Amino acid sequence: MKLPDFPWDTLAPYGDKAKLHPGGIIDLSVGTPVDPTPEFIQAELNRASNSPGYPLTIGTSELRSSMRSWAEKVLGVSGDFDLLPTIGSKELVAWLPTLLEAKTVNYPEIAYPTYLVGALIAGAQAKTVEISPDSWSASDLTWINTPSNPTGRVHSIAELQAVIDYSRSHNVVVASDECYLNFPATGAHTPVSLLKVAAGNNKNLLSVYSLSKRSNLAGYRAGVVVGDPELISRIREIRKHAGMLVPAPVQRAMTVALGDESHVQEQAGRYAARRDLLRPALESAGFTVELSDAGLYIWCTRNESDWESITWLADRGILATPGRFYGEEGSRHIRVALTSTDAQISEAAKRIAS
Repeated sequence: MKLPDFPWDTLAPYGDKAKLHPGGIIDLSVGTPVDPTPEFIQAELNRASNSPGYPLTIGTSELRSSMRSWAEKVLGVSGDFDLLPTIGSKELVAWLPTLLEAKTVNYPEIAYPTYLVGALIAGAQAKTVEISPDSWSASDLTWINTPSNPTGRVHSIAELQAVIDYSRSHNVVVASDECYLNFPATGAHTPVSLLKVAAGNNKNLLSVYSLSKRSNLAGYRAGVVVGDPELISRIREIRKHAGMLVPAPVQRAMTVALGDESHVQEQAGRYAARRDLLRPALESAGFTVELSDAGLYIWCTRNESDWESITWLADRGILATPGRFYGEEGSRHIRVALTSTDAQISEAAKRIAS
């Protein structure tokens, strides 16, 4: 198995260049959360820190109750479904083709790189596909991502229904990566879970979710997979044998985090305010912002090579991500993350606009 080179290594020289700026580097590339983990979640983690026993793969009864209530109330899931806690969402994305023994995997043509990596780990044939399933070939597993990383594109209800129709007509498992569902911006479509559109018929459907951005728990490694009970059962049995266990203190933290939406709304407000600062600055510098309807990123272009745009920003002490990291279709775009402090976003906007 030959995995692709880790793309972030090629960005390092541009980071070194940005560090030479008199005001220092402002890193808007990786997208790691910087805002504090809410104190009530930290407190629950601390209270559960005495954990001498092994945690449950399936999750504690309290966590399962919290996950189920959240899935019904927030995601809008109905009908017969099951769920599991995961070690963040990236772990599940990388291992799902293996867990399902998939031999063929479809994934978006501009996409989070781990969809391809997961297919390669499984030894599966991977194929990029467009948004519309009209041209999709049958596969063992197809990924969709709404809102998208990196573009912020949101699937409409009609597009989600077309994906469900494809799954049912071809008997294909569809996994919907919905890690940025809580962060709408401005656009024609409000982010909606695939499982809500499924309206209770969850066969062959999975929704993958993360608490990393929602609750600033990236360092905890906390995620959830929801959907078809038969698929969840298959995934659970292998995870039990492989020791894929979410630590018990993290399960306690997840339990309280999923039971509160006020801190999620506060975080969404922070990202919206940062977008409102950064977007007009980029546009004033000649960038066209495309899509970016939700999520934590601005997807933009100046109709030049992504590396030219990255160099231009690095000269101003700002590090962003070249679009080609997400597929060759993105090679004339860049992704600018909103995951920096308010002060740094404000400073970045000033540097760009000037």
